[in-house]
Amino acid sequence: MAPKSVPDEELFLEEVAGVQPLERRDRVPVRAPSAAKTPLDPDEEVRRALDDLVAGHAPLDVSDTDEWVEGAAPDVDRRTLKKLRRGELSVQAHLDLHGRSADEAREATVKFLLGARRAGKRVVLVVHGRGRHSEGGVPVLKTKLVRWLGRSGLSRHVLAFTSARPADGGAGAMYVLLRP
Repeated sequence: MAPKSVPDEELFLEEVAGVQPLERRDRVPVRAPSAAKTPLDPDEEVRRALDDLVAGHAPLDVSDTDEWVEGAAPDVDRRTLKKLRRGELSVQAHLDLHGRSADEAREATVKFLLGARRAGKRVVLVVHGRGRHSEGGVPVLKTKLVRWLGRSGLSRHVLAFTSARPADGGAGAMYVLLRP
């Protein structure tokens, strides 16, 4: 004969039968932990990172100096990245952002990259300028372009990007390798 099953609520009430509630002044409010602060199971973290990577949502690893910038998804073959960096991959289209505001440049960049990818193009050149005519001589569009390519919704369309060779604009332009 199987043991009789007791509902959880009854078991709980039996266990706390002699407990006295605290007086109101002794109570401390308890906040539910936020989802962001709850530690994930390490395996679950790895699964989520891999899912993001496969879906193209993971941010690109970016390294830069004052003149040089480079970003790549973790799954990009290093030989391909080296060829992109050297300008050995054929540029199939280009976009010049000179003279555009940041908002205009973002809109043009999104339209250009999505159109190029839809057309099956893999390597494009985006000319952002060196910032010589910007306030303080700082390359505003370059900084924003790095963020758009590496951390925004555009990153799922991009495998890698790197500053161009001097013949193609150097630190004022970027080669962008699009996902197939």
